[in-house]
Amino acid sequence: MSVIIVGGGIGGLSLALALFKVGVPCRIYEAAAEIKPLGVGLNLLPHAVTELGKLGLLDQLLALGVETRDVSFFTAHGQLVHREERGRHAGYTAPQISMHRGDLHMTLLQAVIDRLGEDAVHLGHRCVSADQDASSATAHFLTPGNRAVSAKGSVVIGCDGVHSVIRKQMYPDEAGYRFHGTVQYRGVTVSQPFLTGKSMAYVGTPETGKLVVYPIRENVDTEGRQLINWVVEVAKEDCGVRDWNRRAGYDDFIDLMSDWSFDWLDVPAMIRNASSIYEYPVVDQDPLPAWTDGRITLLGDAAHPMLPRGSNGAAQAIIDGNTLAQMLATDSDPLRTLKAYEEKRLPATARIVLTNREQAPDAILGVVEQRTGGRPFAKLEDVISQEEVAQWQDSYKSIAGFSIAQLQK
Repeated sequence: MSVIIVGGGIGGLSLALALFKVGVPCRIYEAAAEIKPLGVGLNLLPHAVTELGKLGLLDQLLALGVETRDVSFFTAHGQLVHREERGRHAGYTAPQISMHRGDLHMTLLQAVIDRLGEDAVHLGHRCVSADQDASSATAHFLTPGNRAVSAKGSVVIGCDGVHSVIRKQMYPDEAGYRFHGTVQYRGVTVSQPFLTGKSMAYVGTPETGKLVVYPIRENVDTEGRQLINWVVEVAKEDCGVRDWNRRAGYDDFIDLMSDWSFDWLDVPAMIRNASSIYEYPVVDQDPLPAWTDGRITLLGDAAHPMLPRGSNGAAQAIIDGNTLAQMLATDSDPLRTLKAYEEKRLPATARIVLTNREQAPDAILGVVEQRTGGRPFAKLEDVISQEEVAQWQDSYKSIAGFSIAQLQK
């Protein structure tokens, strides 16, 4: 058994480490000529951290990121709706970790180089197609200068992200991205800690302006400040651009939260002090009927691009990788194995894709907004009970696969 991995992102690198652990040879082919620590922050929930812990990376990730202690939900008026502890503080055996996406990516890359060797990662290889015969699968690439190169293995795994060539080959007539009426602006700011110093907070709704904020690096200077990741989501018409690295300015949205100077965080000041701001369209794609064509299958964002809500995009790619590696190590028939992987992971991820559209964790704030007509409430219990909020959160955890009961199995 040998595996050709198309794409050197979080999903592809995680898969390579999982394959190495179970003794299955693999090679990674990445379109970029150089892998750089790009992006902003992400949250690794306990199910993702559990899988990364199996790969021997837990201590490194804890050293680079911030172990999340709690998450709070506030209305646009700054009124607290719900607070709950997270990770080990909530009784999980694994922590929840907030960190810079680039730190995670580079940690995975270095682990692959250390364990598999530098020659396992081939940069500057842009995939153009994949095909197969009765005994093997082959991925075809163009390198700089348009030189054609091919790589043959037992299977080809498309980990080539939201613009997946492998997926497009399988579904040439598939409808494009589904835009959901909002745009996210993302940035990072060096700032003093807020709330517990290890808190994650949601404020408002896309209609009022929604903020998600959490620290991703500790003690970045001599003043004990943190690197704070923030995301602002606003209702906006579709511009048709599908660029996840598009620069933007705070004038595009800051007027919606110009008076959000809470006793725990000065939101306008944080936004204005950001080192850079990126604009992301809030899009996903409908779940596919199948991921697998014989010896070729999909993984991560190539298989199930989902809305950036609920902290599950990278997590599900990591879980895909560990699941597939275990299956490839225990069944010598690649056709049967790839189909079994699809049967296990496609329904689980499809459910998350659909749930993120309506019942993401922060969508409970939309319920409060609707019931109050957007006005401040006098008593929270007159609007919503803590039992209803807890049921909402517990339902999402169960669907996404990170309830305590599921992880203790």
